[in-house]
Amino acid sequence: MTDTSIELRSAKPSILMRVVKWVMSRRKPVFPHTAPEFEAYMAGRALPKDAAMPKKFRTQFDVQEWEAAGQKVITLHPKSGPGEWHMLYFHGGGFVLPMFKEHWPLAQAMVETLGISITLPLYDVVPESPAARQDALADAAFAKLAESHDPVKIVLNGDSAGGHMALSLALRLARAGGPQPGKLALFAPWLDVTMADPAIAAVEPHDIMLKIGTLRSCGKMFAGGREPSGAECSPFFAAKEDLAALPPTRIWTGRHDLFIIDSRSFTGKLRDAGVDAKLYEYGGAPHVFMAVVPTRESKDCLHLLREFLSE
Repeated sequence: MTDTSIELRSAKPSILMRVVKWVMSRRKPVFPHTAPEFEAYMAGRALPKDAAMPKKFRTQFDVQEWEAAGQKVITLHPKSGPGEWHMLYFHGGGFVLPMFKEHWPLAQAMVETLGISITLPLYDVVPESPAARQDALADAAFAKLAESHDPVKIVLNGDSAGGHMALSLALRLARAGGPQPGKLALFAPWLDVTMADPAIAAVEPHDIMLKIGTLRSCGKMFAGGREPSGAECSPFFAAKEDLAALPPTRIWTGRHDLFIIDSRSFTGKLRDAGVDAKLYEYGGAPHVFMAVVPTRESKDCLHLLREFLSE
């Protein structure tokens, strides 16, 4: 890996990020911290609902609500009109959780900071719906956007499992050979649902949100009858020739995030396949740190994303 493929943007977390992490560490975790607890939670839960879009968005943005593959989609345009770039953004949540309330401020920050339009699919979750429903929505949403917006000016993005969805969509589009997105941006992407790299264990004590056993169980649930370690479920293992067809790619991951190990390795795979790829790391930052929009780290992430879209 070259000296320029990975860049450490901050060696230590900002004071605000430290405070946020302290608060998060004392709250009930988003995911139970053991596989048995996760499986018991999933077996007994009521079907979750997406966090409602803030009412103020209807005055701040031009809001369009539509459907793709029978599922709800929301597009936010700046009041001044559609942006030069259109982002198709997939929220995270392990494929099993809906839109979090924290995703809406992140979407707002990206529209306002980047001057883009953003489309947010509110996809059906696993296991109540099969993962194929999520893929169908992603495919249909991109196809619809490409009808009215130059695909070269569409950027695919997502956080965590949503980063997996964005990457998987890009790979499917490359194999299909039709219209292609211009760029790919990934926020703390979940690349290997089997969490196979033993080096991940060294990061686990520092990750306040994610645990290896829980993620492996969640990955099996997402895979359904498919092989979790196959490229369809874990794009980390995509063939070199498939990776070579991807557009310029940028990845952002905190160093206190289990996914940092695979993010580093995958960046190397992309570069080896000839893709213009770069990873930005943030010392002490937790999983999907960019969703904490007031922090220095989140602002830096959006600054770099703006530069990426202007290249």
